[in-house]
Amino acid sequence: MDSSLVTVLLPAALALIMLGLGLSLTVADFRRVAQYPVPVAVALVCQIVVLPAVCLGLVLLFDLPAVLAVGMMLLAASPGGTTANLYSHLFGGDVALNITLTAVNSVLAVFTMPIVTNLSLAYFADGDTALGLRFDKTLQVFAVVLVPVAVGMLVRARFTEFAERMAKPVKVLSAVILLLVIAGAVAKEAEFLRSYLADVGLITFVFSVLSLAVGYGAARLARADHGQAVASCMEIGLHNSTLAITFAVSPALLNSSEMAVPAAVYGVLMFFTAGAAGFLLSRRARTGSTEAEAPVPHA
Repeated sequence: MDSSLVTVLLPAALALIMLGLGLSLTVADFRRVAQYPVPVAVALVCQIVVLPAVCLGLVLLFDLPAVLAVGMMLLAASPGGTTANLYSHLFGGDVALNITLTAVNSVLAVFTMPIVTNLSLAYFADGDTALGLRFDKTLQVFAVVLVPVAVGMLVRARFTEFAERMAKPVKVLSAVILLLVIAGAVAKEAEFLRSYLADVGLITFVFSVLSLAVGYGAARLARADHGQAVASCMEIGLHNSTLAITFAVSPALLNSSEMAVPAAVYGVLMFFTAGAAGFLLSRRARTGSTEAEAPVPHA
């Protein structure tokens, strides 16, 4: 794919993704935080602190090359998304909590993703700025990501019906652009793709399983009910791999197809791990309900 075309498409795709997110958000989504203070706080700590720490441990354990290590950390810093909401709905989660977590997480990620990525570059690449995202680009990242979200929210507040009509077309258009860009990135790295799968297949699988376990386990430790714990499981366990890929491949940000590999592999595996987790949690909920309703035998 022509580099000049990628230079135009990637920022446009990222802006469209964030605009679409903004079109789906309202101020009420953030106000709901007050209704779920403990589950929201626990989930945010898991997202911002625990998962990057877990991912760092895995990266060091698997001794990944620098570019793949940064790609894993970028994935760990990415928020949940609409897929988490869908899986939560399918498996009995508290979808209202999911919406709240998605809204807050997505805005926080505008700040946390550049920070985690820059720290990862400094640690794994010895501060080699040739790899991409530098602190002097942070404001540029905020402009590309935060401004479209704000615009989308403003449009939804002023023109609600128009925003609801445009939400789906915006998502479809951004998905088409991203597919073209990802296809170009895959074609560029086709010669090394098998090697990349061997390098990150296992670590992305382990990270996916641990993310889901942390999301559910931390919520239960905080005494959240089952529905809230399922919501936390899916929100923390299903990272927005599309956003991570966009950050990695965009010439304005990291400009590295290799750094997108962990997110691309994870983006396929997560559907299966999340489905298995949802099935197990649903079965556990049914079993618990049956035991609770069982009659007590008379002596």
